[in-house]
Amino acid sequence: MNEQDIKMQLNAWRLFLLLHSKIIDVVDRDIQQQGGGLPLNHYDVLIELQVAPNKRLRLYELAKRVVLSRSSITRLVDTLEKLSLLQREPDPEDRRGAYAILTTQGEQALQASWPLYSKAIMQHFGHYLSNEEAAIISQSFSRIYNEEQFGDAS
Repeated sequence: MNEQDIKMQLNAWRLFLLLHSKIIDVVDRDIQQQGGGLPLNHYDVLIELQVAPNKRLRLYELAKRVVLSRSSITRLVDTLEKLSLLQREPDPEDRRGAYAILTTQGEQALQASWPLYSKAIMQHFGHYLSNEEAAIISQSFSRIYNEEQFGDAS
């Protein structure tokens, strides 16, 4: 890889980080201003549970999927449990561990939030991409995600 290629790769990385940060902020702000939508961090936790087998994940696995520390995921799960959007259940095979399980109320909150969430994503991200560009980004990110080990054994 020559110097020009490296600069191109690093610029793509820089723009990815910048765009991610800005879009997360503006999407969350839009959802909250519209009212009725879940905060983005709540939505992200609940959607991970919805797509998980049996709508349940160990807390450490949930933390990895939403990129939160163990203490942060514990606080967020506490909040979501108080709102009856998920329930916590001890892991019968490991007394130190626990599962987060999506509740019916959590699924209803996801469904109610989806129109606001999808509108904001399309307005601030999807609107700028052709179908071909979206496919290239999806394929590229999927390849990186599937091939990169990220330093964990999972």
